[in-house]
Amino acid sequence: MIRPVVWVGDSKKQLKKMPEEVQKQMGGELYFAQKGEKPPHGKPFKGIASGVFEIKDDFDTNTYRLVYAVQIGTRLYVLHAFQKKSTQGIMTSRKDIDLISRRYKEAEAMEKEYQP
Repeated sequence: MIRPVVWVGDSKKQLKKMPEEVQKQMGGELYFAQKGEKPPHGKPFKGIASGVFEIKDDFDTNTYRLVYAVQIGTRLYVLHAFQKKSTQGIMTSRKDIDLISRRYKEAEAMEKEYQP
């Protein structure tokens, strides 16, 4: 079964701002997640909740991330898509973590209202 994707906030708009090669990579990796498989460049995203993962793509000296949740009901929720611009090395910025946390709560509320 292919899980439907729900884009939370402006996550789809942000993905569309990324280079076309990154968009294709992220889309392909997201498809693995929709099928219930682990994306090749996917890993758990720590600090939000169980079942939150990120896909990372390095392109043209930049790093791009897409964060999604798989354990909120039967749909896959894309919480955030962004170009990583952290000044603390590999750490994700507090601003991005706070946004992902808010959108996770928003996705939980959306799932409660969902009537298939």
